Amino acid sequence: MAQKEYISTDNLDLLLNVLPPSISEAIFKAGNVESLIEVVLDLGRFPEARYTNRAMYLNESPIHHDDLKFVASRVGNFTRDNRAGIERTLHRISAIRNRLGEIVGLTCRVGRAIFGTVDIIRDVVESGKSILLLGKPGVGKTTLLREAARVLADDLEKRVIVVDTSNEIAGDGDVPHPGIGRARRMQVPQPERQHDIMIEAVENHMPEVIVIDEIGTSQEALAARTIAERGVQLIATVHGNTLENLMINPTLSDLVGGIHAVTLSDEEARRRGTQKTVLERKAPPTFDVLIEIQNKDSLSLHKDVLKAVDQMLRGFIPQIEVRERHQDGEVSIHQPERPPGKNLELLERDEPMVFKAEGGSAFQKLSNGGNGGKKKVLRIFPYALSRERLGRAIEELGVSATIARDIDEADIMLTLKSHAKRQSQKLREARGRDVEVHVVRSNTLTQMENFLRAAFGLANQTADETSAMQEVEDAVIEAVENRRVVELSAQPSYIRRKQHLYIERSGLNSKSKGQEPLRHIIIYPH
Repeated sequence: MAQKEYISTDNLDLLLNVLPPSISEAIFKAGNVESLIEVVLDLGRFPEARYTNRAMYLNESPIHHDDLKFVASRVGNFTRDNRAGIERTLHRISAIRNRLGEIVGLTCRVGRAIFGTVDIIRDVVESGKSILLLGKPGVGKTTLLREAARVLADDLEKRVIVVDTSNEIAGDGDVPHPGIGRARRMQVPQPERQHDIMIEAVENHMPEVIVIDEIGTSQEALAARTIAERGVQLIATVHGNTLENLMINPTLSDLVGGIHAVTLSDEEARRRGTQKTVLERKAPPTFDVLIEIQNKDSLSLHKDVLKAVDQMLRGFIPQIEVRERHQDGEVSIHQPERPPGKNLELLERDEPMVFKAEGGSAFQKLSNGGNGGKKKVLRIFPYALSRERLGRAIEELGVSATIARDIDEADIMLTLKSHAKRQSQKLREARGRDVEVHVVRSNTLTQMENFLRAAFGLANQTADETSAMQEVEDAVIEAVENRRVVELSAQPSYIRRKQHLYIERSGLNSKSKGQEPLRHIIIYPH
């Protein structure tokens, strides 16, 4: 079957026309302009062209102030976020300024409208559900957003409004780029006013769909919830990699329902088999579907965000759907394979093992003294976990472990349950090298300490201490999210010291109050 062709328009000649002639000529001479990503012009340095798979200097003449002024004079006005564009194109010119406000560097990014890429999620876009796109910069979030706006406006004939903060979706100038089809565009005069324009769009122009690029503040998250509650379909992007990242982000967690600490009754805590203080979802998610974009041809879908968040808060791994576009244009849909012998959806909350390496576990080898009976140091490779927190947990417990720089040096890999389910390339590498994979529920210091205690057979932490540290973690989240003072339960002095240390490392202030044995900690938000 022939490879599917995508129509790409980039108006590259218009971008090259604003560059100094010597640089434009060098770009043409270098060839391969269809894979050009951006041109970097920094004062006193050689001009650099960056392509999808390489970077190169264009000549050996350093950039002068005149070169930067030449480009700045031929593009639109720079806004407060130091971005400018070229009329009716998607190209973006971003400035770097010195302390006096003078331009000392320019990044000239090539903007391309690629038609036909939305096919991988077209059924979801046409379903009418609100969709949130996650991914690192450069994976194609904005391209997918632009295509979704065009399909909904042209093919489904819906009333679509694009809230275009940085003009990346519909281009610079008063006339929007044809890449958004019949969708209408509202520009944002200052980035901090994006939430106002979002509300203005729904109140003044009766849209059926609102498209937003880069929700990044709590005000914008609140505006998105207001829009969704009025029955308008939302399609938006946010920086991040996974649903877990979003859930622990105090600013943006409201997009997936928000998280707060709830104290259960003794009976309910026993029934659930949890601590009395647990994390719960505060409200229905703003978005129905969440899509994690790995690259333009591969993504993962949480088709029911409400269910996924609830499962993750209870320690379970939600089911995801993986979609991949092949060279012939066909899209395959599948669910990740489960590790052998495990039903991951039924994993207990604190079960550490996903699978073992051949020839006995790393901990058995550790307890046997390793080779030659010498004391063995356990080498742990953290995947999608904080190395700094793991190092702190090892140091505080004083266990015989160290952090491996690479999986080839590791005895075990430690990761999140949700990542273990996806069976990424790193996890497949671990299995191929007979490296054990262990999991923790969340990326917190307490979870890592509990894992190390269980792994090394330490029994120096009572159930009361475990409960106290879980309480302080939940309280820190509540203090940050709700911006209010939170009081903890009374604890002995040695536990309070650990709680104070955790609060300090979380960037908050605290003090002890009361007389023994009722002395307890109060947490103060910023």
